[in-house]
Amino acid sequence: MLTNSSNALVLGASGAIGQALIQNFLNDNRIERVIAVSRSAATFQHPKLHWISTQYDESSMQRVVDGLSEFKGSFSKVCICHGILHGEKMFPEKRMEEMSVDMMQSIFYANTIVPSLWLKLLRKLVAGSVECKVACFSARVGSTGDNALGGWYSYRASKAALNSLMKTFSIEYARRAKNVKLIAFHPGTVNSEMSKPFHGTVPEGKLFEPSYVADCLSRLMDELNIDGELSYLDYAGKPIPW
Repeated sequence: MLTNSSNALVLGASGAIGQALIQNFLNDNRIERVIAVSRSAATFQHPKLHWISTQYDESSMQRVVDGLSEFKGSFSKVCICHGILHGEKMFPEKRMEEMSVDMMQSIFYANTIVPSLWLKLLRKLVAGSVECKVACFSARVGSTGDNALGGWYSYRASKAALNSLMKTFSIEYARRAKNVKLIAFHPGTVNSEMSKPFHGTVPEGKLFEPSYVADCLSRLMDELNIDGELSYLDYAGKPIPW
């Protein structure tokens, strides 16, 4: 458990869960400063909140990390909330014929490449003596062993690739940032624009408000130990098969 004051970092902060995490961390008396990073401008202001707008190419992301050097070694919670499922011209594939290069590239960039770039760039910023939990938003459908329905080719593969990369990151972080714990986190189906087209198929009681998911993740980050391993967990803290 965290006992001393520290800071929190929310990347991809403009989405529903990112906003809820910001509020959760602002209400946590142990956290002195919340840094939010998004492509869009700040949606609100708070004395504890520092908001940074950026593009998600590597050079822009590097400038963000460089600009946070004063906070080096002080982060206890880092949430990488990036991810897309659908857009105006793309929707999860039901059949292999619906796959396209453009869709796969867009989804892999948002769901796999951007989180991986953050993990690459953040290592020096989070390494130190403060216990730091870093959570990336994965998904249950990223599980190869739990795939019984098929479909959703691009989204499934992008999250499976993220899990694989995070496993590899966890090995190097265990050597070079021993205070850091990595978490691949499945939030469930959240009441947000991202999941809105699928609300009709969600079982009763399984459509979660963003604040609930933020509470689950924050509590999970408090409870997990620094063990040099990647944990693949859902909102209830239950392991998901790889």
